[in-house]
Amino acid sequence: MNLTPDSKVLIQGFSEFISATHVAQMKAYGTNLVGGVNPGYGGQQLHDLLVFDLVEEVVAELGQIDTTIICVHPYQVLDAALEAIASDIRQLIIISAGVPPLDMVELLRKAEAKETVVVGPNSPGIIVPGKILLGTQPSEFYNPGSVGIVSRSSTLTYEIAWELTRADLGQSISVSIGSDAIVGSSFLQWLQILDEDENTEAIVIVGQPGGGSEEVAARYIAEAIDKPVIGYIAGTHAPPGKHWRQTGTLAAVIGRDPDFGTAKSKLAAFKKANVPVAERPSQIPELVKKALK
Repeated sequence: MNLTPDSKVLIQGFSEFISATHVAQMKAYGTNLVGGVNPGYGGQQLHDLLVFDLVEEVVAELGQIDTTIICVHPYQVLDAALEAIASDIRQLIIISAGVPPLDMVELLRKAEAKETVVVGPNSPGIIVPGKILLGTQPSEFYNPGSVGIVSRSSTLTYEIAWELTRADLGQSISVSIGSDAIVGSSFLQWLQILDEDENTEAIVIVGQPGGGSEEVAARYIAEAIDKPVIGYIAGTHAPPGKHWRQTGTLAAVIGRDPDFGTAKSKLAAFKKANVPVAERPSQIPELVKKALK
């Protein structure tokens, strides 16, 4: 991952998923936004960014791009992402929500073949506090520090960051991997990145009902992660049989354990892996401080 202030960053699309405020916030944070892509608007200015019709035009004029932030209509995400991959952009952040699952399957096959990291869809992106903001996370909730955050949620990601900041616990990297049914990079990939990151001393993992990614992450933590990990599972009081809109569609599969995809299953997996779990976000700083001691 190239997550430095020197990274060249592109925005593809200017839909309802991103606003002038988000663009201004990234610029103010020091993110090197070099331009935007919006077919039919080439040569114009949008949110003080020079706009091109095609990604290849940006690369031809400005050189290699490190990261693209994709904010197009969900049914246009696959085309936008494949255009970026064809231009050798190796970090894709998809803000758009509701990307068709079959489109994501095709995209992830292409991304794996090209060794491209995909964050999202339905993600507010990544922030390295004090260095770079990629997406729509509110930077005012963050301070530089040593706690890494990896989450499936959007708003909970920065709520937990704010709880840590208020407790004088800064953050090293914070990423929301996205909460659509099928997403790109996984808990496992980011746990490995944070475990190897020299600036990260502890990790907070935030899950929610639907799917089995938290259970897989818990096993990986027990087997491969050396740094202390604190967990939080949202939706623990949701009525049985109710699934969250984005993630629940793949959770109810005939023949699986009736607890598959539930908060109960995820809590049990973390307990088995000896991962301390907060009952509410405000408890996370206390658990992090205890783990660091």
